[in-house]
Amino acid sequence: MVLSAAIDKYMYLAVKDHFDLNFRISYSKTEFADTVDQIDHRIVRACLKTLGVTRGLEIVSMADLPARTGLGSSSSFTVGLLHALYAMQGKVVGPDRLAREACAIEIEQLHAPIGKQDQYIAAFGGLTAMTYCPDGHVRVEPLAIHQETLYSLEDNLCLFFTGYTRNASEILKDQDTRSKVKDRSMIDNLHFVKDLGYRSRKALEEGDLREFAALMHCHWEHKKTRSQGMSNPHIDEYYELARANGALGGKLIGAGGGGFLMFYTEDNKRLRHAMAQAGLREVRFRFDFEGTRIVAQS
Repeated sequence: MVLSAAIDKYMYLAVKDHFDLNFRISYSKTEFADTVDQIDHRIVRACLKTLGVTRGLEIVSMADLPARTGLGSSSSFTVGLLHALYAMQGKVVGPDRLAREACAIEIEQLHAPIGKQDQYIAAFGGLTAMTYCPDGHVRVEPLAIHQETLYSLEDNLCLFFTGYTRNASEILKDQDTRSKVKDRSMIDNLHFVKDLGYRSRKALEEGDLREFAALMHCHWEHKKTRSQGMSNPHIDEYYELARANGALGGKLIGAGGGGFLMFYTEDNKRLRHAMAQAGLREVRFRFDFEGTRIVAQS
C-alpha cells in the first residue's frame, strides 16, 4: 500500500487542432513534426499512437515545477495528455482507466522502471491509499481523515527544493533489477516500507500527526539503504539542519538523489528561516482532491 497526496496546480496542458502543419509540440523545447513517428517526445508519441491520433495538433505543456525533481511530472503529463486527447475526441473517461492506460504506456510500452503510484494519484487526487494486488489491479481508497487533521497536515508540511535534479530511472533501475531477482535485502526493505504505509494510514486517520512525522523519518532512514544514489552529503546536511530546527520528520520525495525535501513541523517559522539561511527555496502548496480534470473545452 502506498499513501499519496496530490499537489494542486502542477501541470497545465492544452491540446487543440492545428491545421498549418501536422504537429507542434511545446514543452521545455518546441518541436515540429509531419507524422506521429517523427515526434521526439516519447510520451507524446506513445499517447498519440495509443489513441490513434493522426490529424494535426498543437500540444502545449507548462509546469509550475521543474522536471526530474521526484514529484511525478512524467506520469502527471501522461495522465493529463490522455485526458485531453480523449476530451478532444468527445469521450468521457474515468480516472481508473486514465491511470491504467498511463501505466501501460510508461511501464509496458516505454519500459520505465517505475511503479504505478504517480499515475494513480495524478488521476484521482486527494490523500489516497493505494493497494497493489497480485493480479495487477490497484485498489484506490480515500483516507477517512478528519477535517481538522487535514488542515493541520497541510499547514505543517513544508517542501524545500534541494537544488539537485536527477533521472529517476537511473536510481529505480537498480532497485527494479534487485527486486526481480528477489534480492533478500531489497525485498525485506520493501516489505518494511509497505508496513510503514499501513501504519501511516492509521496515524493519519487517528489524527496522530506526530506519529506520522516519526514514520516519515523512519521511512527516509530505510529508503537510504536501498541505493547509494538515494542521497548525498549535501542532502543529508539539509535534512539534519531541518531536524535541528523543528522538523519532527521528513523525507526526500520520489526516487531519491535530488528534488524536494518534505518535512512535518509544528514550528514552521523556525524551520523556514533555517532552510532559507541554507539557501533552500520553499515551494508552498495545497492538496488537490479532484485529480486530473478538463478546465475548458471548445
